[in-house]
Formats: sequence, C-alpha cells, structure tokens
Amino acid sequence: MSLNNGQTLTNSAGQDSARNGSTSRASWEDARTVRKPSTPTRKPKSPNPENAITIALSARVLFNMEKEQQIYEQRGMEEYIRYQVEHETEPFSPGPAFSFVKALEAVNTQLRELYPNNEELFDVVLMTNNHANVGLRLINTINHHQLFIERFCMTGGNSPIGYLKAYHTNLYLSADPGKVLEALEEGIAAATMFTPEKMKEVSETQLRVAFDGDAVLFSDESEQIFKAHGLDKFFEHEKAHENKPLDHGPLKGFLEALGQLQKKFYSKGQRMDCPIRTYLVTARSAASSGTRALKTLRSWGLEIDEALFLAGAPKGPMLEKIRPHIFFDDQMFHVTGAAEAGMVACHVPYGIAQRVGQKKQLKDIEGPSAPK
Repeated sequence: MSLNNGQTLTNSAGQDSARNGSTSRASWEDARTVRKPSTPTRKPKSPNPENAITIALSARVLFNMEKEQQIYEQRGMEEYIRYQVEHETEPFSPGPAFSFVKALEAVNTQLRELYPNNEELFDVVLMTNNHANVGLRLINTINHHQLFIERFCMTGGNSPIGYLKAYHTNLYLSADPGKVLEALEEGIAAATMFTPEKMKEVSETQLRVAFDGDAVLFSDESEQIFKAHGLDKFFEHEKAHENKPLDHGPLKGFLEALGQLQKKFYSKGQRMDCPIRTYLVTARSAASSGTRALKTLRSWGLEIDEALFLAGAPKGPMLEKIRPHIFFDDQMFHVTGAAEAGMVACHVPYGIAQRVGQKKQLKDIEGPSAPK
C-alpha cells in the first residue's frame, strides 16, 4: 500500500481509477443523462459566519476528482478547464469528506428543530483553487447530491489559504499537504485528508470525530521528551507534571466548537442521544501517562465522550469499531493504519514527529510504487 499524489491510500493510482470507473458507472448512468439539472429552491437560511462553525473543504476531498486531476497534471490547465465545461452536467461521485459533510448536515437539522432561530450551526465552505469556469459542475454536483453548501471560494490557480480567516474558518481539510501547512502556519486548524481503498459505512445520524492526543489536541511537549530521551523519561516527565495542563495543539479549537454544540443538546436533556460524539484515541498508556491528558481536558473545560488509551497498540482495529467520520493524527503510520481499517483519516503535520520522521514519511509517500 502506498500514498499517491491524489491522497488515496491504495495499491496504485491506475487500479483506483479503474475501480472507480467500473463501480460507479452504473450508479451514475442516470445522472449523466440529465443534461439540465435544476437548482433546488427550498433550502434553510445560511447561518451568520461569525456565529457558525465553519468547515472549509477542498473540492478534491468532497468529491472524487482523480480523473480530472490527472488531466490537469498531464495536459495542463486549459485542457482541464475544457474537459470540466464539457462535462459540467455530469456529477462527481462522493469523495472522502462526503459522509462527514452529510453528518454535519444531520446535526444541523436536529439543532434547527430544537433551536429554530439558532445560528450556531455547521457551515461548509467549498474552498478551492479551481477556475470559476469549473464552478457550474461543482454547483450541479452539490445540487445533485442535495448538499447544503452555499459559500464558495474559487481562486483560479492561486492558493485559497489567504481567504480562510475572512471566512471565519474553524477547520480546513484538503488533499494538498502544502496548503495544509500554509493554513497551520496561519494558526488555522487544518489536516490533509486521505481516502481509504475501501471505505466502511458510517452512521448517518450521529457525527463521530476521533482525535489523537499529542500534537493534535495537545502540544508536542511530551512527545519532544519521548523523542529526545526515550519512554522511561517520558513517563517520569508525565508523572512529575500530571497536574500541569499541556499547552493546546492545532485541533483543540475544533474540539471546543464541537463541545459547544454538544452542550446545546445536553441542555435539552439529550446527553445520551446527542448526535455528536467525540473520541480520544491515543498511544499513551492509561496508568502511566493518561492522567495528564484527562486533567488537561478538564482544565480546558472540555469533555471527551470516549477515551481509548492503547499503550502503543495499533489504532486501526479500535477505529474500525468506532467508525468515525473523520480521524486526526500527527503520524502517517496511524493514518495508514486507519485507512487500512476502512476509515477516513487526516494527517496533522504538526510537532516534533514531523521533523524527526520527515525523511521516512517522504519515503513512504514518494516510494517506488507511488506514481510520479
């Protein structure tokens, strides 16, 4: 298994394209005969961006655009635009973020029922460097799948990262590691999303989000001790500092936003039926280093629904049991393991693990079996 430039965890790009073509042809045959898709006229009002939890997505994670990406890389921008315009009434098939977005919409539906005038909702923004001429195909696809996405940012080849703060972005997901790094440097929670070869089914009514701890929710302070001095010193350090909260990591703010929405359900007596569930899935050991992690969350006033301390064991089997819509980790080893279990995983390129493991990760991504 290798990683290709399309951010698909699969055996080869060629097999992935062939498989996508063969499995999706029948299911999309009817859609492709509809030459003039209509625009839905009854949609809920968009929330105020200042009150909403804004999720910015690249088009390549929301939809499967592997064929189009190959055209762009092999034939250039003009041929890419021409192809998109010629096929603008043909909807894209779902990408790795599709189920995540549907779960966000399911939560919004329940929030609107409980709080009709509430604007604390998820708001999805399509943030892409695609040319505006591609916009019609994206709009047609969104309407075909009955998604509620009204905010677009199409930058015609330029990086869209400079617009993220203007959109009040709480989380940015992309298939481009370079753009994710740009966003993190701007202080915005961001991650590179990968596609498992075979995605497992996930809940349609409950949003499930799983986080690694160190260098994701927390800073990489403890991981620096481990990398520099080994496991024994790491345990000693955590024991000595168990009452000192860890500093925040890049995804702390997103967990905070999820917690705010959870409390709205709790206040209506729906703690056990809350449509948002969060998980801490960490390589830490519970007895040796778990105390500091839990006390840090408590000091922030944050709750996590389930905490799984794996003491270094693989995360994939646990994630397969949880079936999260999205899982965040700072190490590609765990991202790959999650994808092998059929889960959509995101890499957060933050902390010392990126510097120490950079050469190995580049070798994994650009290995001999990966397309050039």
